[in-house]
Amino acid sequence: MSAFKSFILIALSFLLITCGNSESKKNNVSIRTNAKDNVVKLGETVTFSIHNPDNVDIASVRYKLNGNTISESLHLKNQKLGIQTVTATIDYGDSKEDLTSKITILNNQLPKIYGYEIVNIYPHDITSYTQGLEFHNGELYESTGQYGESKVRKVDYKTGQVLKNVDLAQQYFGEGLTILDDRVYQLTWRENTGFVYHVDTFEKMSSFKYGQSKEGWGICNDGTTLYKSDGTENIWLLNSETLAEASKLQVYTNKGKIIGLNEMEWINGKIYANRYQKNGVAIINPENGAVEGVIDFSPLRKLVTQHQGLDVLNGIAYNSETKTIFVTGKRWDKLFEVVVFEK
Repeated sequence: MSAFKSFILIALSFLLITCGNSESKKNNVSIRTNAKDNVVKLGETVTFSIHNPDNVDIASVRYKLNGNTISESLHLKNQKLGIQTVTATIDYGDSKEDLTSKITILNNQLPKIYGYEIVNIYPHDITSYTQGLEFHNGELYESTGQYGESKVRKVDYKTGQVLKNVDLAQQYFGEGLTILDDRVYQLTWRENTGFVYHVDTFEKMSSFKYGQSKEGWGICNDGTTLYKSDGTENIWLLNSETLAEASKLQVYTNKGKIIGLNEMEWINGKIYANRYQKNGVAIINPENGAVEGVIDFSPLRKLVTQHQGLDVLNGIAYNSETKTIFVTGKRWDKLFEVVVFEK
């Protein structure tokens, strides 16, 4: 084949490809909603329509929200919050086209304000850079961070005595911890690795890699599913058998997203999440990601020994035997047992 013929074939191929791609541009259609900036709240009704300025013949339109078929008018009731994907499948008669758009769903209620009462104060290792905290069979388990200092341990919470301890290799920065089915799950920060230990022996049973989440921050469980935070507004749901990220929640209020979600605890059907650098806790609905309450624990920091290495509140654990919550912080010398109440 001559060079000239080759050039002609390549040029024709490019022309055909260009013409094929221009079909969508010629139609010049897009998805529109009745919501300002495509932001809506639970309890509101959002309507979808096709903007068709060129009056292209359209036989039918089918809408989906996150893959689920919906009508062109949708009353928001049980939907997950955050940025969600709307798809419109347009039938032109002789061809079809899928268009996508995004809507942001907010909660329709202000978070409730909760207070707390201190019922006991216990000693806590002032050198521990606390990342994860959880009770299991009445005993406290803790994960700590910092390179060269990270560990997982079992502690007598009343005395602060360390009952069992495993140090992580120096290349790992320990993060959150949770216990499910006699397994201790511990995250690391930027190493894309989680570890699984036997709860009795602390023998390392396996490790796992993260999926779309880029970092490991906090982790908790509801008895079946693991919930993992990564420092953003996202909470990832992990299959407890495969440890794969099956889906995610986006944590939002009535105003917008809440980022910096850190150490987490499952308490009476809700996720309690420390917010990094905020010295407070968000109470999250695990069904849709709504922040239903907030607790300001910032006064506790003034009650611990003040020193150069003192850092923020982090570490929340629920003791099912006492029906109380335990909180501490990074390099705090005290562990606070509290009861929480709505103001």
